[in-house]
This record gives sequence, structure tokens and C-alpha cells, in this order.
Amino acid sequence: MDMASRPYRSVLYIPGSKDRALEKARTLPIDAIIFDLEDAVAPAEKVGARATLKTALETSYGNRTRIVRINGLDTEWGEDDAKAAADMDCDAVLLPKVESTEQLDRLAALVDKPLWAMMETPKGMLAAAEIAAHPKLAGMVMGTNDLAKELNSRFRADRLPMMPGIGLCLLAAKAHDVVIVDGVFNAFKDEEGLKFECDQGRDMGMDGKTLIHPAQVDVANAAFAPSEAEIDLAKRQIAAFEETVAQGGGVAVVDGKIVENLHVDTARKTLAKADAIAALAE
Repeated sequence: MDMASRPYRSVLYIPGSKDRALEKARTLPIDAIIFDLEDAVAPAEKVGARATLKTALETSYGNRTRIVRINGLDTEWGEDDAKAAADMDCDAVLLPKVESTEQLDRLAALVDKPLWAMMETPKGMLAAAEIAAHPKLAGMVMGTNDLAKELNSRFRADRLPMMPGIGLCLLAAKAHDVVIVDGVFNAFKDEEGLKFECDQGRDMGMDGKTLIHPAQVDVANAAFAPSEAEIDLAKRQIAAFEETVAQGGGVAVVDGKIVENLHVDTARKTLAKADAIAALAE
């Protein structure tokens, strides 16, 4: 399963310096892991974290996508992080605070792996289209905590202040067939609030949610997976449309609603995603 077609319902941040957390991640029903060398690692531990993470990645994480987040290339650790990540058994390297394609060019010169970009500043939002078009870019991660700080916005459950930026990144990702996952929900004990934000992101078109705690995994997995009702509808739409086409028609009707080519395409994607999720569990 290639990176683009695999599910990204739940993407959990794990500190690259913590052996216990690195081991626990192998047991969690998560689609992807961001092994963090940046915010989750104290300055005094950053150099040692590279070796700790490299050793952990030598043991399998199953079907989970393994993404290493390095420190920014403008920091004292970033370039050495990138060189270390180049030798790690990971699927992608994630760069924080991406605001230009030049930053990705610099990283690509150090790492021959797919690149992911943290989208977390106003400059990043305004450059989203160019960033998503970079030939090495495979994924975008919304950094909504940093974005809120940069905007000086107030917290709102509906995230209205951040919607222009989130929308720009979402449009860019979809235009260039790049994976995009939503920002974290900080109140990890607030399951209702998490579900609201997951549903909001899924309704917008996000591929999944970044998470800060294992307690958030089940909610995210449920929100970003096709429901039984959606799977059933997809199957009925495809069957009805194929029957209509076989009879010389071009438009079917299911549950009182018109079904055309575009609806069938969406239905097929729904079933493919359900199959991919099932394959991860095998």
C-alpha cells in the first residue's frame, strides 16, 4: 500500500526520546506515527534522541506509517536531524513551519525520502499552493496551535478564526493530491469536544487527525472511517448506476436522490478506503 492510498485517520505524536512511549506505540490501533524530535524533546535531549529513535525504528511498527519530525533547518539541530533521519527506517520526514518551497528544496538535498510539511504560520497558509505542488511533498500537517498563536486568535470550538488558513491548505492539498491531516485537539480528556472537531475536519475533507494522547485514537478512527451506512449507500449507488448504464441510461436514483458518474466515483473511493482500513488491521 503506497503512502497516498493508505489511511491516515489517526496520526499520533510520539516523543523520539522516550523509550517507553516508542514501545507503546507499537500496540496502538493508529494509522500513522509522527516520531517527534522537535517540540516533544527538550534541548538537552535532542542529540541523544536521534540514536534512540533510530534504534526504535529498527524494530517493526507493522503497517503504521512512520513519519519523523525534525527540528527546523534554521535551528542548531535541524540539519543534523535531517541527516540522521535519512538513515532511519522511516516513510517520510516532516519539516516544521514550512513557509516556502526553498525550505523543502533544502531538506530534499539532505534526505532522499518523501517530505511532509507542517503548516502553522500565516506565511505558510499564503504559500500553501506552492508548497503542495513541490515534487517531493507527500503530506501536510496542520499546526493549529502555532497558527492560533500567530493569529492572536481567541479559542472557539468551531475554529472560525482559523478557517481561512485551514481552507487554503485543504484546497492546496486536494489540488495536488497530497495527504492532509488536521491539527491536534488539546483537551485530551474531552471526548465530546474531540469528536466535534474530528467530525468538522472530516466534513471539510481532511484525511485524518493528529493526536497527542492514546485516549484520542478511537474517536479519530471512528470519525475518519466510512460508517456502515456510508458503505451500504456506496454499494447501492454503484449497483444502481451500473444497472442503469446496462439499460442504456446515464442517471440512477437511490433513496430519492440522483446518482451520476461523480457520485459513483465518490462511492468507489469510500469502499476503497474501507478496504484499506480493513487491510491495516490484518
